[in-house]
Amino acid sequence: MPKESLETRDYAIARFRLKRHHLLDESRADLVTICRDICGAQAQVMSAAYLQLWTRNHEVRRTDVENALWKTRALVKTSLMRQTVHIVPTDEFPLYIAALRPSRVAQALRIMARCGIGREEGEALTPLIMDALSAGPLGRAAIAAAIRPKVSKRVRAWMEKVWSHVRVPVAEGRVCYGAGEGNEVCFIRVDHWLPELQKKEKPISPVDAQRVLFRKYLRAYGPASATDFAHWSGISMAEAKAIPDLLESELVEIPGDRKKSFLLREDLSVLKKAGAGNNSIRLLPIFDCYLLAHREKDHLLSPEYYKRVYRNQGWISPVVLIDGAVAGVWSHKLQNKKLTVAIKPFGTPSRAAREIIAREAGSLGKFYETEVECRFT
Repeated sequence: MPKESLETRDYAIARFRLKRHHLLDESRADLVTICRDICGAQAQVMSAAYLQLWTRNHEVRRTDVENALWKTRALVKTSLMRQTVHIVPTDEFPLYIAALRPSRVAQALRIMARCGIGREEGEALTPLIMDALSAGPLGRAAIAAAIRPKVSKRVRAWMEKVWSHVRVPVAEGRVCYGAGEGNEVCFIRVDHWLPELQKKEKPISPVDAQRVLFRKYLRAYGPASATDFAHWSGISMAEAKAIPDLLESELVEIPGDRKKSFLLREDLSVLKKAGAGNNSIRLLPIFDCYLLAHREKDHLLSPEYYKRVYRNQGWISPVVLIDGAVAGVWSHKLQNKKLTVAIKPFGTPSRAAREIIAREAGSLGKFYETEVECRFT
């Protein structure tokens, strides 16, 4: 394929993904719609989740997210893809759990096995945790204190080493996050927190759930390969590689340089029309889900800048995104009721791009309800 055609194709793919992520328009989609369309907001750091939703709808405020999580419960917070915390629509909670449960439970039990804890003893922790939570939500330390006297010395030693001993019931969809942040994070039984959902939902098999989740993933991040899906979801390669064959009639293969990538057949016409329109310039926060969906990152940035974005210990920098590609990093600091936003471009942005970036920074000031100083360094 000629170079010009490759560039045209890649630009169209970028705009297709931007559109699906609400980064290309001013549609002002609501929080549930955004979380549904992007397959969940990454919430390992809760402040990042707030800003992921803000950058897709500048009218969003922190209280809006808190209300959706803790009051209306239209959104639910729990550990999902890659064993990391996400916010997803409550009505899709059973789907994510069913699709990811086998791999996540198996991984948790493997970790326990390394400490000499057998499967039966590991699974026996779940009823103890559920019993501890029967009176209401508890933090990690309180759960540990409640179950420690009831487990073996081996399990107690393991509990001292791990960050989360509630991983299995969370992976099973029996426990999720309750209200609270930082050191005040607590866990609650799903049958207490979302009782109506428990009554309405019919069980879905892992294979059926993985097919549905793969469709959702391709709508947000396609074209993508089975390897990309495994990388994003955390499920095994064996499971991921089997899914395209199960959806063969629904998929179309998109030519790529090194890998076999798929798109939903119904989205092919959308992709072909995705190349025109205004430029997209957005400030994405740390851990933004747009940056996490594909194993290879060459469509996002050149190798020379890789370690400035994808840093040690899994940290991902906040980035300046221009037309779907990373064009720099940024940071912000709130001090003395003033927000300072520092922009570090990877090149020399045009005057028009600088003006739009500064305008985005100004919108961030509205989120924090304070004045903003934007600096380019």
